Amino acid sequence: MSELELNVHEFGELRNLIFRKCGIYMDDSKLLFLKRRVIQRVEDLGLSSISDYIKFLKIFDKKGIEIQKLINLITINETYFFREFDQLRIFGETCLPEIAEKKRKIRILSAGSSTGEEPYTLSIIGLEMLPKGFDFEIYGIDIDMTAIEKAKAGIYDARAVKDVPKAYLERYFEKLPEGFLIKDAPRKRVKFIHLNLKNGRGLMELGQFDFIFCRNVLMYFPMENRRQIVENFYFILNTGGYIFLGASEFLSRITQAFTMKKIEGVHVYMKPEG
Repeated sequence: MSELELNVHEFGELRNLIFRKCGIYMDDSKLLFLKRRVIQRVEDLGLSSISDYIKFLKIFDKKGIEIQKLINLITINETYFFREFDQLRIFGETCLPEIAEKKRKIRILSAGSSTGEEPYTLSIIGLEMLPKGFDFEIYGIDIDMTAIEKAKAGIYDARAVKDVPKAYLERYFEKLPEGFLIKDAPRKRVKFIHLNLKNGRGLMELGQFDFIFCRNVLMYFPMENRRQIVENFYFILNTGGYIFLGASEFLSRITQAFTMKKIEGVHVYMKPEG
């Protein structure tokens, strides 16, 4: 099976199927990346060629179960607790207290929450930095149902928790033979939902948020879809609220609707008044 090839025509067909399903666009540079994922699915299904796999998707995958499995494979991100710590420090020490002074409850969206490390990290920061008893909730959304189920299980290997401060590891995790289990205190603050960022109505139904984390996710979408997603973020973000992107991502390339602030070298975006 390792000798299977993905030709340009087949790549184009798969790219179109993926785009129609979820809005993710794979440019030509992703051919080898997609090939490895497709071969894995060909082997799992016992098919003889990538061409047969495409036929399977078109003819037999009426409920979209198989194309979702392929999408799950191509959207796997490297993630771990307290990733991009400088951003999280600015969030916890500066932005979070600022919003808390004006609110009785804070709502946070983790868009592209993957297997849960980011929203649980935000929950730990909230428990540490907000006054005791302060009300806050976090929604983690992702297109990958497998990742959502793993996030709900809340068990992580040693690599995922390698950057968790020792005091937090002892306070918020339980060591099990199979890994580290996130405890109830941070877990009960987080709700996970299977949702595509392209689903504007689904986003709106989640309500208003004070913070949106969308780190290293927008790059999966073509520019037109990025603009629509960011526009939806604008409508669900409260005035004065903040958006955090990946360290190499910039909202200014997509829209001028947000105000960029540089706090101790970290770029964050705020929804301004008016």
